[in-house]
Amino acid sequence: MGNFVNYVTSLHQSTNREYIKRMVDDKVDCMRKAKEYELDYWDGSRRYGYGGYKYMPGRWKPVAELLIKNYNLTNDSSVLDVGCGKAFLLYEMKLLLPNLKVSGFDISKHGIEQGKEKINKGLFVHQAQKPYPFKNKQFDLVLSLGCLHNLKIFELEIALREIERVGKQGYIMLESYRNEQELFNLQCWALTCESFFNQKEWLWIYNHFGYTGDYEFIYFE
Repeated sequence: MGNFVNYVTSLHQSTNREYIKRMVDDKVDCMRKAKEYELDYWDGSRRYGYGGYKYMPGRWKPVAELLIKNYNLTNDSSVLDVGCGKAFLLYEMKLLLPNLKVSGFDISKHGIEQGKEKINKGLFVHQAQKPYPFKNKQFDLVLSLGCLHNLKIFELEIALREIERVGKQGYIMLESYRNEQELFNLQCWALTCESFFNQKEWLWIYNHFGYTGDYEFIYFE
């Protein structure tokens, strides 16, 4: 097993969330719409997801810098983002390392279509729980942020084994909880989450399915 890391937590904590307000909305309808993972999820009402997920110059730069430093990435390296969304993180990494080879996929056609021109040739629509069209250890780093908790537990095996297979190094960030209050907040806020597991449960899953990379959890405090 890899290391517990802290790359995205501060960015996550900078966003305010009204947990009860989301729960008392017509949440079932909102969940159905969110799980389409298309325009409403990314750029529609906040009820359905991000409420307008726009590129903000520099927002992902600190995360990109940490990844480049801690995984010893250079202009000769290659990175895959599993569940990349609009791939803003890959774009920031590319700005820092112009010759970095970046690839990313997401279930969302809308998300992929919003990728920046500088990187969009490496983006494609694909599901995290399907076999990846890459060679063994093809990438110096495979990362996945806020994606795998949207899979059911029987889908996680393929995703984790594929991340392990195609990457020399791995980093996964997921939603989790440490106590009952955080579990309640997560259940209020989540629209697409299928796997509500605490830290120990996630670590058991990683070990059981053979994932040896680094990991991070974000919490809804």
